[in-house]
Amino acid sequence: MDFEYSTEQLHLRKTIRNFAETEIAPHVLEWDEKQIFPLDLIKKAGELGVMGAIFPEELGGAGFGYIEYSIIMEELARVDPSVALIVAAHNSLCTNHIYLAGNEQQREKYIPKLATAEWIGCWSLTEPEAGSDAAGTRSTAALKDGHWVLNGGKTFTTNAHYADVCVAMAVTDRAASQHGISAFILERGTPGFCVGKKENKLGMRASATGEVLFADCRLPETQLLGKRGEGFVDSLRILDGGRISIAALAVGIAQGAYEAALKYSKHRKQFGRFISEFQAIQDKLANMATDIEAARWLVYCAGARKDGGKRVTRESAMAKLFASEMAVKAADAALQIHGGYGFIKDYPVEKFYRDVKLCTIGEGTSEIQRLVIARQLLKE
Repeated sequence: MDFEYSTEQLHLRKTIRNFAETEIAPHVLEWDEKQIFPLDLIKKAGELGVMGAIFPEELGGAGFGYIEYSIIMEELARVDPSVALIVAAHNSLCTNHIYLAGNEQQREKYIPKLATAEWIGCWSLTEPEAGSDAAGTRSTAALKDGHWVLNGGKTFTTNAHYADVCVAMAVTDRAASQHGISAFILERGTPGFCVGKKENKLGMRASATGEVLFADCRLPETQLLGKRGEGFVDSLRILDGGRISIAALAVGIAQGAYEAALKYSKHRKQFGRFISEFQAIQDKLANMATDIEAARWLVYCAGARKDGGKRVTRESAMAKLFASEMAVKAADAALQIHGGYGFIKDYPVEKFYRDVKLCTIGEGTSEIQRLVIARQLLKE
């Protein structure tokens, strides 16, 4: 086992950190308060290879593995988790579903444009009555006269209002249960396909989250993604990788909150001493630093196994569970160290505190992660 970063990985971290601090940091507060989706910034990220991080170079991607992808997610989330979430949904969910389940024609048509951010992608699985119970999907797709006709709607779709391509799941055979849900590729402007309500969120407000709706939406048979009836099964494979990205995002939030708290503690004085000199504060900082490092290596372990072609259902769920819950605690501790100033928007921990909660919910709640882990353990 090698616990050292390669020269290339160190260079990547430096590059993304510089990008985040120069291109993102000056705008974080404005984007958050006004709920501005930073489309121009995302296009610049595409030029760096960020939007096609895990896809091969011959398809326009950067050709990185999941360790490198995790580094990218960490560095973006360390400055603005909203941007990291946009990147995660685009890479891990939409584009990756096309890459893993699509045929050659679909890959060649969509991935080069998605990997370079010429197009933005979204992925629609969740419905109002099918959240953790994704197998309870109600949206339908019926084959009629050589076309698929979709009806229904999805909620909590990241990037929905800015996406050029949407991968969505719909029931094609109700009697087949989980093997009766298929995946489809929809393009912006397709008749019968539109976006609905944009959610007004607690955190990650620069990331647009909302509904996508289907009303007699007709798609050519060629827009079926993967095998008929295997869309849900493929979605589980997609989520294995997606959970690594959310775990890395959580590590990035925790790192950003920790660094802000460490800096503040070295400048804030109480009772004639810097608060970093008090054991109570030192304990919080020590716990944060230790937990962050533990979560980071859980993420890298899952990423290394993924890069090695191994199944990572258990490892990605463990990384996502531990990292997300750790990050919530780290953000809370960072805010506590700031005291009253942590409650003020002038200090970054206020936003980290709001943003971080999504990590224990999105791409499978903590409760679902525990179920996934337990099922894998009981198979052994």
